[in-house]
Amino acid sequence: MQAFEYAAPTSLKEALSLVGSQWGEVDVLAGGTDQLSLMKDYIHTPKRLVNIKGIKELGGITKTAAGLRIGATVTVEELMSSAAVRAEYPALTAAARGITSPQIRNMGTVGGDLCQRTRCWYFRNGFGLLAMKDGRSLVPDGQNEFHSIFGGGPAYFVSASSFGPALIALGAKVRLVSATGTRELAADKFFVAPSSASQRENALAPNEILTEIVVPAARSRNATYEVRQKDALDWPLATASVALRMKGSGIESARVVLGHVAPTPWATPEAEKLLAGKSLTEDLAAQAGKAAVAGARPLSGNGYKVQLASVAVKRALLEAVRAKA
Repeated sequence: MQAFEYAAPTSLKEALSLVGSQWGEVDVLAGGTDQLSLMKDYIHTPKRLVNIKGIKELGGITKTAAGLRIGATVTVEELMSSAAVRAEYPALTAAARGITSPQIRNMGTVGGDLCQRTRCWYFRNGFGLLAMKDGRSLVPDGQNEFHSIFGGGPAYFVSASSFGPALIALGAKVRLVSATGTRELAADKFFVAPSSASQRENALAPNEILTEIVVPAARSRNATYEVRQKDALDWPLATASVALRMKGSGIESARVVLGHVAPTPWATPEAEKLLAGKSLTEDLAAQAGKAAVAGARPLSGNGYKVQLASVAVKRALLEAVRAKA
């Protein structure tokens, strides 16, 4: 990889003084499970690497008046092992279990999962985020079996985040901090479908660090269901995360968010509207699954994802209503 400066600050203030004003100057390192691969493949060639893993204020899982605070450097293993998360947020626990590598569970962080770059093989082979060559995208007529079925371009990659769909369904917010101030975004506003090669997959600015995620107190039955090709380490083919506000045996309101089918975690208002005010049955869950994918526009090689996403919604819903309120 290209030579770089290395810094290991011990406070957030120090770390913010070391980040850059433009992408490409400085990269932030936490677990490094994606960052080092990007550098080895010369996709990222930062002049400086800032390791934030030693900043204590960025760690920990704590209950607050606002809900549950998850520090950006909390590892996947720490999240999965948290009794508070298991009790109230099974959607997050299930997403963590889907990351099957013990090495990645113990090194990879929640903040890193949200900020990781796409796994699109065109991007990873140097064709850029929109996979352009000679002014046109390589994806629609190329190898696209793992690409998006929603969004319609110019971005055809899928968001690689395991926790994004569940956090959006749960109404979480992320906190972004720079040397000039702090801003808080709803999780669904953090993810971005870029329309130009100069944009990134999220709303993070080059001079900002994601410091924490705040998940509201769970007043819902929630679940995540993944469909994958194999149990060994791999990214899912499609996922669904749901959060159901119940009123007696009926659904007062629902959030249904798909993963690995679009450049961002994909909310499905059609399915949510169908569920509201009804009691969940297996038939209604199947109808919601079909409603969730009604707007899908598959490419030449990934039509199979439509059925997988539909089934993921159905099974996530059934799992959620079986969960303890």
